[in-house]
Amino acid sequence: MKILPLMASALFALLTCNGCSCETNGAPPATPVREETAPKGVTTPRFTTIRVDIRTERLELFLRDDAGHTFKRFDRLKTWLAGRNEQLRFAMNAGMFEPDFSPVGLLVQDGQQVSPLNLSDGAGNFFLKPNGVFFISQSGPRIVESTEYPALAQGVRLATQSGPLLVRNGILHPGIKASSTSRLLRNGVGISGNTIMFVISEQPVNFHEIATYFRDELHCQDALYLDGVVSSIYSTNPPRNDSRADLGPIIGIIQ
Repeated sequence: MKILPLMASALFALLTCNGCSCETNGAPPATPVREETAPKGVTTPRFTTIRVDIRTERLELFLRDDAGHTFKRFDRLKTWLAGRNEQLRFAMNAGMFEPDFSPVGLLVQDGQQVSPLNLSDGAGNFFLKPNGVFFISQSGPRIVESTEYPALAQGVRLATQSGPLLVRNGILHPGIKASSTSRLLRNGVGISGNTIMFVISEQPVNFHEIATYFRDELHCQDALYLDGVVSSIYSTNPPRNDSRADLGPIIGIIQ
């Protein structure tokens, strides 16, 4: 596995250990770390993973600017943040959205609910039950089934709802099949302790492939699918700025 720190200062804290990043001094990593994975003999990585420790990183959700205009693109968000003397260091699309770019389900920004929890039935990946909610509260990051969220909503700082819930308590979603021929560029989020794993596929994959990557390679007990086709990532180091499509909710690290 090739491990590339987003900032050079993180090099001293990380080393390669059985294909995973390990800390040499027991301290939390100072910056997000990008990992690229590819099967032997394949040069194009299958997945890119960004590890974020919320004890040292400022993670936020974005949808609209002060005038109510949806950002849609990383460049627009970057420019808006620059006007506030803030820098976007990492970003990813953060959930499914309607044709007007409003969230299909729950969205909480800075402790304020922007869009309500959606427990209805419907067609499409979002409604492949169980779906789930990724959120951060004072107790740290969590991913839960959508029906569990109301009891945990007090004190939530940010949250986004999507579906399907790829992995819950180490068990794959019951509707996920290894034999599925539906392969797309996909992205999702998983949790291991205080570390959040943002994953984007660099090749078309099915749900089973990304779900087992979260569970078996990243050792995430819980993982949530965020979207497919529009899946995009922004990074300052190494530089990357995907622009496949206009986006709804965006999650990012700022400083």
